Amino acid sequence: MLLSNERKVADMREAFGQTLVELGTLIANLVCVGADTTDSLKTKKFGDKFPERMFNVGIAEANLVSIAAGLAVAGKIAFASTYAAFLPGRCLDQIRNAICYPNLNVKLVVSHAGLSVGPDGASHQQIEDISTMRAIPNMRVLVPADATSVRHLMRRIVDTSGPFYMRLARPSGKVIYREEDDMFEIGRGNVLRDGKDATIMACGLMVVNALEAADLLERDHGLSCRVVDMFSVKPIDKELIEKCGRETGTIVTIEEHNILGGMGGAVAEVSAELYPVGVKRLGVLDTFGESARDDEIGSLFEKYGLSAMKIVETVLHARRQERK
Repeated sequence: MLLSNERKVADMREAFGQTLVELGTLIANLVCVGADTTDSLKTKKFGDKFPERMFNVGIAEANLVSIAAGLAVAGKIAFASTYAAFLPGRCLDQIRNAICYPNLNVKLVVSHAGLSVGPDGASHQQIEDISTMRAIPNMRVLVPADATSVRHLMRRIVDTSGPFYMRLARPSGKVIYREEDDMFEIGRGNVLRDGKDATIMACGLMVVNALEAADLLERDHGLSCRVVDMFSVKPIDKELIEKCGRETGTIVTIEEHNILGGMGGAVAEVSAELYPVGVKRLGVLDTFGESARDDEIGSLFEKYGLSAMKIVETVLHARRQERK
């Protein structure tokens, strides 16, 4: 399943735009709504191919969501896309009441989530969107780890009626999955590496860091760590969380999101109810971020505790606590 030797890098937004065109070719009632970010989100590819099915509403995110809702009422599969700072940042009321309450077939696919947005800084670093979206009834939340995941999950959500929120990262990232690894199911996590001493659960760009941490823990400390890509944050894989707790004990979660209310919070909730074990959450510690050039994003992750070495330290600390 994993690319053991290759270290290809690919752009999630490019994968989104290309797959949108592919799906549009197959599905005549698929439409796309943009908010003056169609070049950046790569939805312009869809507009160039199907100009009569592409609606650019300009910098008006509430309209973006409301128009997508209207298209869904008319029987369309509506994709609505812009930056995460604006969707959901500027239109939560419309998402809640125009899409989720009537349970409409609208797919919100956003980019520029988390800390890794480049030089735009804290105002554009959406670190509370997972928490917000997963708390709304009927909304499902996906955080793919790489471009291949985006393509597979696009095919899943277009075949599944109802609202979705899919969160993409701005920078290109390492490719984890092969194209033939079609193993994505809404509500399930993927075990990328088995282990018995602890479990590391991650989503988005942090999955690569989790895999690197597992390698370091095995090489330097002789620990066998299970790594889970928890791309489906809502619904979340309760069965897998319980299984990991029973089989490996300690669970460490990491995400490019506020430590409050995100994927780690969801894992902790499930663990507390089904099989309580020590759950250590890594994320942004309830603070705003800061600007960073593209070549500084790795350092930014390190500063905010999202590095592979921080995962290693957390696993070792958790195991020491477990033995007391």
